[in-house]
Amino acid sequence: MTSPPSAVDADEFHRTLVENAAEGMLTIDEDSEIVYANPAVEEILGYAPDELVGSPKMRIIPDRLRPVHAAALASYVETGERNVDWDGIELPALHKDGHEVPTLISLREHEHDGEQYFTGILRDVSERRQRENRLRDQKERLDEFADILAHDIRNPLSVAQGYTEIARRDRDAPELETVSEALDRIDGLVDDVLALSREGRYVGETESVDVGDCVRESWTNVDTDRATLRVDADLGSVEADRSRLRELLENLFRNATEHAGGDALVRVDRLPDRDGFSVSDDGPGIPESTREAVFERGYSTREDGTGYGLSIVHRIATGHGWRISAAESRRGGARFEIAF
Repeated sequence: MTSPPSAVDADEFHRTLVENAAEGMLTIDEDSEIVYANPAVEEILGYAPDELVGSPKMRIIPDRLRPVHAAALASYVETGERNVDWDGIELPALHKDGHEVPTLISLREHEHDGEQYFTGILRDVSERRQRENRLRDQKERLDEFADILAHDIRNPLSVAQGYTEIARRDRDAPELETVSEALDRIDGLVDDVLALSREGRYVGETESVDVGDCVRESWTNVDTDRATLRVDADLGSVEADRSRLRELLENLFRNATEHAGGDALVRVDRLPDRDGFSVSDDGPGIPESTREAVFERGYSTREDGTGYGLSIVHRIATGHGWRISAAESRRGGARFEIAF
């Protein structure tokens, strides 16, 4: 067992820790003169420690902020009241070459030989700021894309709705009712996409939804050809965004009929061991090696596939806090399990 270090050894140990810290450390006295800087400061601000020691703190403060810093320190020394968050505040620091570096600074106060000192721990947050800027730019482009997409869809959609209404006045055909409902569904989806893109969420307001009713509604919104749907008698209910749950089911049904064929048998069953349901078919199934990859955006086994259907399903499920997985059905086809 290692014996505890002596006082001299402990001082050297702590000095080594500070000298090798990844964060920059600067210590100033009551007069804002820098009395210590560790080597990491050079990586952040370009100054070697001996270039800073003995110079005023204002050397690393942008000109426009110097009066604010001076006033804040003087006020604290006089009153003892903190007017900033000492546990972490983002402030720009001035690099040796003249550019500003966004930093996160934590402050600590201590005394030594009766003198008052302040130590700032600096962390360069340039990469985080760049990521935030990229995300903001992406969000702005997404909003612009959603607006353009909605506009370009709504124009032909309104034409289709208008002619459908004219046709329904001239002919009493149940097929036209189905067309009208499908067009209304598209219109609703456009509204949802716009709302969710602006709110930054993929799931909107939730309510208690009867899963069985939602399954049957969704089936009618998909071109299922000659496929057959069998639904468990009691699928229960779940707290969900009804429109998003319908979109999840529609994509699963579309995926089943596309891969299992026009005469596929599609089953929706309650999970036997936990809350949730499964959607399965009697098609060729999904190889075990690709069962996780199928949820990735752009993944598709069809030349004309977009690869978005199952990625949307995954986003809707995880947006609700549900777990989704791919497995093999009892007939050897694909089986998707959604656990609440």
